[in-house]
Amino acid sequence: MLAAQAAVAIENARLYESATRWLAQLESLTEIGNAMAGETELQPLLQLIGDRLAPLIDAELVVIAIPAGAGDLRIEAAAGPAAAELVGTTLSRDGSKSGRVLERRRSERVDSTLEDVEVDQELARRVGLRSGLFVPMIVADRPIGVIAAHNKLGADPRFTDEDLRLTETFGARAAVAVDLADRVARDSLRRVVEGQELERRRLARELHDETGQALTSILLGLKHVEDASSPEAARAAAAQLREQIVDTLQNVRRLAVELRPSALDDFGLAPALERLAEAFGEQSGIAVDIQTNLDSQRLAPEVETALYRIVQEALTNVAKHAEATRVSIVVTRRESSVTAVIEDDGQGFGAGGGSGDGLGLVGMKERVGLLGGRLALESTEGAGTTVVAEVPVA
Repeated sequence: MLAAQAAVAIENARLYESATRWLAQLESLTEIGNAMAGETELQPLLQLIGDRLAPLIDAELVVIAIPAGAGDLRIEAAAGPAAAELVGTTLSRDGSKSGRVLERRRSERVDSTLEDVEVDQELARRVGLRSGLFVPMIVADRPIGVIAAHNKLGADPRFTDEDLRLTETFGARAAVAVDLADRVARDSLRRVVEGQELERRRLARELHDETGQALTSILLGLKHVEDASSPEAARAAAAQLREQIVDTLQNVRRLAVELRPSALDDFGLAPALERLAEAFGEQSGIAVDIQTNLDSQRLAPEVETALYRIVQEALTNVAKHAEATRVSIVVTRRESSVTAVIEDDGQGFGAGGGSGDGLGLVGMKERVGLLGGRLALESTEGAGTTVVAEVPVA
């Protein structure tokens, strides 16, 4: 009877330990899934995967390496005592166990690193590697990287088949994360290139239609000066030519400011916006009220550029579509964010039947999104439009 009761107690303890282990695995996988849904940076996500996997399989060290160039792997994340030393290390794909595993696209368990000829023995001695698990990260039959665990803690340094299966589960999550990051990076690059090409086409049209025609007119004006029949006619032709040169110079300066305003680099966001508002009012005839509540400390360059471009795009939309008579610009810095509010008294989107999607809203959202901020747009027929951009700051 005592033996039976002892057997039941031992079995209950074993089941409790197994349930606890599975619960820990489930919690880690859930945490990783939630992070994949909200984390946009690859390295923190890979670090989370390594940090959660190591204690689940009792590994002293976990590293995640992804391709870097044609023939190398780069360790992007590591968990364990030697993590700081290993992150950023480059491995040869031909001269490392990780590279060979990635090439063969199948998981392998190494009970003794000293007996495996594919293991980089110099690195193994330096870090103190004794055993290992190597799991390739594959998405749609495409090798993404390798996740490796080393030195199982306890009396037996060898990893088990269960450790291998769990590492493969985490490797699948890591592969999806890397693939998603690659897709996001490619999509962002494509959008940047498209935006650059659109801007180049616009500038090319303006240079051809305005600056090119103006220079042609100046050439004709020079001929009129040369062919003038009297000093008075020559002076009149020269005066007209001077006006054309001044107008052309102003147009060239305007294009230069649109490309990159020097005031933004030299003096900061507030002076640059004030000059932008002044130039916009002169060119469009629309009254502009601007208020900048910023302290003397400069914002990060990427924040200043994003807010400047958002205000610039919003003013361009007002000039082209709003039929407004007045625009208000308010930029305010709070403890952890900067907010820009651009409001006009124009016709709003309702009058044109549009939703604002074609008014540069996508580009504005992308600029704010890259900085972790948010953008909102409100418009009512006959009541104008309001654009609000909020960007976090340190």
